[in-house]
Amino acid sequence: MAATDALDSFTQYPLQMDPSSKAISLATTSGQTASQTKSLSEELQALNTLHRSLISLDPPNIPPPPLPINPKRSAQITKLRDTANTAYRKGNYVESIKLYTLAIDMALGRPGWEPVSLVRDELSGLYANRAQAHMAEQKWPEGWVDAKLAVECKPVANAKGWWRGGKCLSEMGRWEEAKEWVERALEIEGKNGESGKELVALMVDIDDALKRTA
Repeated sequence: MAATDALDSFTQYPLQMDPSSKAISLATTSGQTASQTKSLSEELQALNTLHRSLISLDPPNIPPPPLPINPKRSAQITKLRDTANTAYRKGNYVESIKLYTLAIDMALGRPGWEPVSLVRDELSGLYANRAQAHMAEQKWPEGWVDAKLAVECKPVANAKGWWRGGKCLSEMGRWEEAKEWVERALEIEGKNGESGKELVALMVDIDDALKRTA
């Protein structure tokens, strides 16, 4: 028989609290081995030490909340993105992909209490940029995946992500999917502005290709 997972089991210990100091201790060691007693006593001692340190603080005697946004992580992500952009402009696409990936991993590693909207904005731009770098290497499947992720993170006001996804699908000859993708893009982004015109031009190319393959 397999051993029971520690997460699936629960042991209730006989604990007691001192009414004046609020310190927690074992009420009895009956039924416990010496090792269990020692281990639990050490944990309770650490807990009581933490409690005493907190109540010694100035009112309101509570630890400060975590920072909403870690400025160091933001600065590191920005630096990686800017360095990747520089590498891309110099034609060093492999290096730019590597740096965008590092920035993406760092953005994905943000703690859960930081704003989800911040993470989505960061990831959308990074995925879209990495998609462009893949496209420069003519790695259309990789570019399509990143463009799709960019749009999933930020579907509105992300015409570049939409266009790159449609372009990658076109280059792979997936014309029907490309048409459906760009149609959705035009519904969301509209036909106005430079980005809208690029989407319209891409749709024309897709329609022409569909006519040739019909």
